[in-house]
This record gives sequence, C-alpha cells and structure tokens, in this order.
Amino acid sequence: MCKALKAMIITALLSALFVISAGAVEVTDINSLINEAEAFNGQSVTIEGEALGEVLERGEYAWVNISDGTNAIGIWMKAEDAESIGYFGDYKHIGDTLRISGIFSNNCTEHGGDVDIHCASMSIEKAGYSVKNAVSQTKTVYAAVLLCLALAMALIYFRSVKRRKGSSNN
Repeated sequence: MCKALKAMIITALLSALFVISAGAVEVTDINSLINEAEAFNGQSVTIEGEALGEVLERGEYAWVNISDGTNAIGIWMKAEDAESIGYFGDYKHIGDTLRISGIFSNNCTEHGGDVDIHCASMSIEKAGYSVKNAVSQTKTVYAAVLLCLALAMALIYFRSVKRRKGSSNN
C-alpha cells in the first residue's frame, strides 16, 4: 500500500508540473522577431515590454509602441484596450509593462507593409509610474559659470560698441 501511495503522489506531482509548464506562454524578444521576421511572419507571438510615447487612435483601433529593451514594435489593438494603459514611457514616466499576444506581420498588407503585431490579447503586467529626474549639482554649477561668462562677454561687447560709436562721433 505504501508503494502505491508513493506512486500516486509522484504521478500527481508530475501531472501538476506538466499542467503548470503547459500553461506558460513563451515570451519572444522583439529583436528576435525583427531579425527572424520571415520565420515569425503570420505566427502567433507573445511579447512583453514598456508602452512608449502615446496612443495613436485610428477609429475603433489604435497604435501603441512597445519596447522590451532589445527593440521596439508597433502594436495594432482595439482602442478600448489602449485606453486601459495608464502610463506611457517618456522623460518623466516609466510606462506600463504590457504582455501582448497576437499575430506578427513582417510586411502587413493592411498597414502599408509595416512590421507590426495585431493584438489578440493584452494584459498590464506592471503599472508604470512618474519619475523625478533631479538636475545634478555639477550641471547646476556649470550652468552658473557659463551664464556668468556669457554676461561678461555681452558686457564687453556692448562697451566696445559704445566706444566705437563715441569715437566715430568725434
């Protein structure tokens, strides 16, 4: 009975591992999609990356750019999905991290031959946030010194112009 119980436990654990691994979706990096575009053309892919820039709405659909650090790509998605994105990456923000599954096109006939992904599903994996970029003290000192030099040069220039005008009047 002990051997049968052990065999059942091992079988249950192996089955659970198989179910967990079968549910995992392989994320492809964007650079691989670009470099191996012919192989991925028309295939269902999943990518994960930061939403950048802003939504470009086109009626019921919209363009969103995604970067995973290796490269960036345009995603064609429903406008309502794009509206759920809270932050887009720029100088003052880290964009939401999105997981996009859809069909990769090496030369999308619907969009003038562009490389893109037509989104089938989107999820926000990590919310974006605002960033504060403090100006370094070194840059502040350099700016103050350069301002003083510019003012000194302007003063010297205007004094020399005033002298020339004064000497030409005599």
